[in-house]
Amino acid sequence: MPVPVAYSLRNLWARKLTTVLTAGGMALVVFVFAAVLMLDAGLRATLVATGQPDNILVTRRSSGTEIQSGVDRAQAAIVESQPEIALGPGGAPVVSKEVVVLIAQPKRGTGVPTNVTVRGVGAAGLALRPQVRVVAGRMFRPGTAEIVVGRSIAERFEGTGLGERIRFGGREWTVVGAFDAGGSAFDSELWGDGEQMMQAFRRQVFSSVAARLADPGQFDALRARLEADPRLTLDVKRERSFYEEQSQAMSNFISYLGVTLSVIFSVGAMIGAMITMYAAVANRTAEIGALRALGFRRGAILAAFLAEALFLALLGWAVGIAFAAAMQAVQISTMNWQSFSELAFRFTLTREIVVKSLLFALAMGFVGGFLPAVRAARLRIVDALRAA
Repeated sequence: MPVPVAYSLRNLWARKLTTVLTAGGMALVVFVFAAVLMLDAGLRATLVATGQPDNILVTRRSSGTEIQSGVDRAQAAIVESQPEIALGPGGAPVVSKEVVVLIAQPKRGTGVPTNVTVRGVGAAGLALRPQVRVVAGRMFRPGTAEIVVGRSIAERFEGTGLGERIRFGGREWTVVGAFDAGGSAFDSELWGDGEQMMQAFRRQVFSSVAARLADPGQFDALRARLEADPRLTLDVKRERSFYEEQSQAMSNFISYLGVTLSVIFSVGAMIGAMITMYAAVANRTAEIGALRALGFRRGAILAAFLAEALFLALLGWAVGIAFAAAMQAVQISTMNWQSFSELAFRFTLTREIVVKSLLFALAMGFVGGFLPAVRAARLRIVDALRAA
């Protein structure tokens, strides 16, 4: 017959200090494990949210990023004329020919210059990104040296407040508005008129062409036609797929580093759990003998001590995941390795991360408690009672 669950819980309660210390060690490991996964999820969510499912992005073949890309006017016109491109209310194609460049701008407070992305957009630039909405001031007027800034940029960089002036590309630009891009990468950009940006940076080619499909199901036909056209050397991708690829290198680095740290820390946590459970076995030898004398079999003793270790792990998981969840209120910034510009994003807790961290914690508890549980189960009744 099984040992009552209440027996294991009472033993944990009776050893409050060791329970708290062991569970605290596991909680720290769970926190690190979950925080790394949340960092990766937040990065992916930020970049994936940048793309719309019915938009395409056209760049120079094998360029990798918009900053390295170049699409000349003739090529952009060919893309714009394709029958799969959606038409706006006035019959014009929903297309934005864009220029993407980097500038160095000092941060507020520290004055440290950091790369910031400047995007020159076409007339349909805002229509193509429904997640972008102006929350302060107004949108820039086409044909002028006016810009709007992403919410994240306005908070962290000098000269980007409403009404302030910022100098780049050989001229001064006036900040006339701030926009919220719904947590996407656009929150870390400055936007202005594409043609004005072309003149300011003496660019002869666009960085990319963004367009909306009339029917997302026609994407494969459009891509095949454009990539087979000998006049073009272009890559055609769904906008969301393009930005997913942008997150890949950094995501892999975060994942590998996080898993490595979590494994190292988990070894310490499992050793702590093992020491705690071995001490519990040594202190309760007489109890184990009494339980065996009352008819509890070796398997029941093994299960009881494993249950204690798993309860410890469950307690550590609850504390660790609670602290990890609080990290969602924190916004951090890092360099996007693809564009070499600063990208701001938040920790993101998902159901998958909760489940993975729970399984990770239970695995630590099982490994840490298995050998002590085996030792307890193998104690002979006579030897255990004699020890009393």
